[in-house]
Amino acid sequence: MSKIGRRPIDIQGVQVEIKGQELHYKGKKASGVHVLPDFLKADVKDNVLVITAKNASDKSMSAREINKEWGLNRALLFNKIKGAQAEFEKQVQITGLGFKAAVSGSKVVFSLGYSHKIDFNLPEGVTLDVDKSGQKLLFKSSNKELVGLVCSKVRSLRAPEPYKGTGIRVGDEVIVRKAGKTKAS
Repeated sequence: MSKIGRRPIDIQGVQVEIKGQELHYKGKKASGVHVLPDFLKADVKDNVLVITAKNASDKSMSAREINKEWGLNRALLFNKIKGAQAEFEKQVQITGLGFKAAVSGSKVVFSLGYSHKIDFNLPEGVTLDVDKSGQKLLFKSSNKELVGLVCSKVRSLRAPEPYKGTGIRVGDEVIVRKAGKTKAS
């Protein structure tokens, strides 16, 4: 039995409708459909969604493979339902003299110490809040995977370097600082 898969999912504030193997969900922030594999079954009881594994009589999959899929689908469904209730947020910190970001529509213009400015297109469904200094960014979306992907792409524009500590950090990322060269006497 999967440890993750057997956990119930609280669906307060989200309307969930089960149509065979399809789960249709609709909340304040998002709506969508999640399709379960044939060997999984979903039930709604008292504002709680429970996913259970059916007995696999054909033995095409081992119990371990079923548990993996069960836990994966439960985690994906939990994130979709949680995103339908409230948006996921991820903070990005830009560190460096003259390093900043500015939003213009669905484009973000980064000044990161290169000889040119970098234009970054925000995907649909992701919003961005920038503070006055242009160095603290807050990405928001109802899709957890999309927020993480966008933040990692932004980080790759100027990864933090260990000597000065400048660059783009995501969340509470810690930069392990290195000592620079010393003069040998």
